[in-house]
Amino acid sequence: MSPRSRNETVSLSERIEGLARATEIAEGRLDADVVQRARHTLDTAGQRRALSADHTVVGFFGATGSGKSTLFNAVAGQELARAAARRPTTSKPLAAIWGEEGSQPLLDWLDVADRRVVGPALSVSTGSGRRASTAQGGLVLLDLPDFDSVTSEHRQIVQRMVGLVDVVVWVVDPQKYADAVLHQDFVQPLARHGAVTMVVLNQADRLAERDVPGVLASLTDLVRQDGLPATGQSAPVAVSAATGQGIEFLRERIHAVAAGRAAAGQRLETDVQHAARELADAAGQGDPHGIDKAAGERLTEGLARAGGIEMVADAAARSYRLRAGRHTGWIATRWLSRFRKDPLKRLHIESHEKTSDPGVHHTSVPAMDASRRAAADSAVRGFADEVSAGAGEPWRRSVRAAARTNEHRLPDTLDQAVARTKFSAHRSSWWWLAFDLLQWLAMLVTVLGLLWLLGLFLAQYFQIQLPPPPTVQDFPLPVPTLMVLTGVVLALFLALTGAVLASLASRVHASGVRRRLLRSVREAATESVEAPVRRELEAHREFADAVARAGLTSR
Repeated sequence: MSPRSRNETVSLSERIEGLARATEIAEGRLDADVVQRARHTLDTAGQRRALSADHTVVGFFGATGSGKSTLFNAVAGQELARAAARRPTTSKPLAAIWGEEGSQPLLDWLDVADRRVVGPALSVSTGSGRRASTAQGGLVLLDLPDFDSVTSEHRQIVQRMVGLVDVVVWVVDPQKYADAVLHQDFVQPLARHGAVTMVVLNQADRLAERDVPGVLASLTDLVRQDGLPATGQSAPVAVSAATGQGIEFLRERIHAVAAGRAAAGQRLETDVQHAARELADAAGQGDPHGIDKAAGERLTEGLARAGGIEMVADAAARSYRLRAGRHTGWIATRWLSRFRKDPLKRLHIESHEKTSDPGVHHTSVPAMDASRRAAADSAVRGFADEVSAGAGEPWRRSVRAAARTNEHRLPDTLDQAVARTKFSAHRSSWWWLAFDLLQWLAMLVTVLGLLWLLGLFLAQYFQIQLPPPPTVQDFPLPVPTLMVLTGVVLALFLALTGAVLASLASRVHASGVRRRLLRSVREAATESVEAPVRRELEAHREFADAVARAGLTSR
């Protein structure tokens, strides 16, 4: 994940925005349960922030027999909750309210029907001397059912409330303060909320005075093992609702938290950070390698092989030699080449250059067989694995899926890439024209020589006396015969030389066609494979930045 400075200050709003963006991106990419928990955190944070920010909700949680309701009454200073020997006595949440104004929507959201207004908003002195000041804040104190109740409805209420209250007060008694259910199922999962968690050892009067420090120290060790800091607000305190021991201290601590009006924000901030860390853990550590030139070239080469461009380049070379022969071959036999079909026409390629929209043209390149499909799949998979190397496995899977987004259209896309390529099938090379002119001159010389010989033959046949044909000095053959021989030899020499030059030039031509085909395939690869992968890599970058913004450790 992208590193962020630990000295950077991020507001709760920015954290929530970051978590919202990270959750949106994670949908369908990361573990569904983790994403669902993140969405629940966002929903809870949004709903809590829309309600009273002046009220702090403090929930009393404890096991059966911990004296939770009696402690609730002692802190409230009134007999609000029913406390009796029969257990459990609390079946529905009960709210004690300081500062009624604005508390009703909050209690509606908490689904607390039993509400008792205890007094006005709390005023607490902070500081000392000249810097002393008074802070005010509303307080909602909740007495909740036992978390180990045999009634499932009670346990459901506790499970819901522990995720909604701003401050959690764990109430334990000397007999069951080490209860595994309490520590494993409740304290440990919420250990991250140390700043808004209080641990109270109730019924301290049941212990001998000399035993209280030892039990409190043991409870402190357990709390520390659970992950709580066991200092500050979460440092365990010993109280007795029966004798009043420590009640005033606990009451002042709760009132101070309420007057500070920061607990709700701290709780939400911690929840958002935790959800962000869960998303980060689900995504895995590390950043993807990314797309580079070498990876793109390997993808192009692989798709080019799958698309059969070597076959097309070879057809272009043979087409070049065929068309060259029609211009440079011996005129006497040149007409025979008309019976040979142009290889590019066989592939239905050459004709598309005459059309106005070659993009809709399809070639007759043989359809991908199993081996060529495997080559295409291997190229795409190899590209995805290469560019996603270094990222967590969920993101690597996501990149692979993105690379295969257009897999079903890839054969047609490669065919279109070939169809769009300009083969210059109708262009003639300059040397063809020169050879063609010389061939026609050789043919003219040959025809003139033949006509001359034919005239001499007819004159002799009709016994017409003509002077003998001239000869070249030191050369025994007459000029017309020499013209025929010269014309034929020159034509054959030109045809042979043209074939050799055409073979060499066809390789150059095929190389140019191959380069143009590779460019076309490269464009197709960029559009069909690289573009979705690039978007996925950008999503990873945005996700990493959003998670970092949401989960950044505060200064």
